[in-house]
Amino acid sequence: MTTMDADTDGGTAAPTARATPQPDSDHRGDAQTVTDNAETAPAVGPHGYAQQKDAHIKRLRRIEGQIRGLQRMLEEDVYCIDILTQVSASTKGLQSFGLQLLEEHLRHCVADAAVKGPEAIDAKVQEATKAIERMLRT
Repeated sequence: MTTMDADTDGGTAAPTARATPQPDSDHRGDAQTVTDNAETAPAVGPHGYAQQKDAHIKRLRRIEGQIRGLQRMLEEDVYCIDILTQVSASTKGLQSFGLQLLEEHLRHCVADAAVKGPEAIDAKVQEATKAIERMLRT
């Protein structure tokens, strides 16, 4: 029940205009810092998620709605276990999003590095491994 309410709120949230540029600018900065291969990325887009960008934004808005639902549940003094259930759903949503993004990174960025040679492959695999380690720690 609360998940559906939260999803509805996430889809209509006004702050999305503010939220969208921040991740893009963060990712672009990371890409320029981490690797110099951005200029030679395939024509699809600079990142593996380029083709699914709209779907990812929609998914993140849904998760944002779930988080807003958590805030509302606290304000309404909802039973602890019900709130924890919503926390679990929100966490799983973010984990699922992260795994999808990782898969797209492997298909796009690592595959692109494979064409460039062993050093580029090693760098991208190491980068992906560190990202997986960070995801597993959470």
